[in-house]
Amino acid sequence: MTLMVRPYRTIKDWPEEDRPREKLLERGADALTDAELLAILLRTGNASTGENALDHAHLLLKQFGGLRGIDGAPVGELRALKGIGSAKIAQLKAGLEMGRRLGRTRWEAGSPLRSSEDVFRHFRERLQKETHEIFYVILLTNKNRKIREVKISEGSLTASLVHPREVYNPVIRESAAAVIFVHNHPSGDPSPSPEDLEITRRLKEVGELMGVRVLDHVVIGHDHYFSFNDRGML
Repeated sequence: MTLMVRPYRTIKDWPEEDRPREKLLERGADALTDAELLAILLRTGNASTGENALDHAHLLLKQFGGLRGIDGAPVGELRALKGIGSAKIAQLKAGLEMGRRLGRTRWEAGSPLRSSEDVFRHFRERLQKETHEIFYVILLTNKNRKIREVKISEGSLTASLVHPREVYNPVIRESAAAVIFVHNHPSGDPSPSPEDLEITRRLKEVGELMGVRVLDHVVIGHDHYFSFNDRGML
């Protein structure tokens, strides 16, 4: 009986538009799947088994239940997988640690606002694991520099919990020129609910009456976020 060995095709053998590295450079890192990002970190596969870097990435994600599982896995468990040696483990651990450190980067008072992603990175670790909704207002200067952030409510978002009076009291006290609203969705899906849409509309109307610019409302999910401003909904 003759064993059939799968021909080994490296990622370099693929059409250029399908290669993770080329796709990242052409379309940005956001366009890549978790497996494709891992494949870039792994760089190579295993010729003896006919597996390329993307095959190894899929194996790791399945074995450990996603990126968080890989991040928390002991080195010994990773090394037990065929084709995953010390060099690849070091590359994975270093890449994941860089991402975690970036996620902990604080948006300090006095720092300028550059994008909705600044807000997401600042609140992600704090909010994405919460089991109930928490609503914040970020106070900004007329140059969009952070003054401070204020927690307004905890619990399911309703008009009574997020009342314009409670939201704009600290705005008046601090003489803030602009605000950003932030809250989380414990479900992990950051898509805005009908309540989110209504509350944002009401708060924006009050801000316009007071001469306070509402720059954004950012909804935090699990590793994803929704920006009202980015979607042209403000």
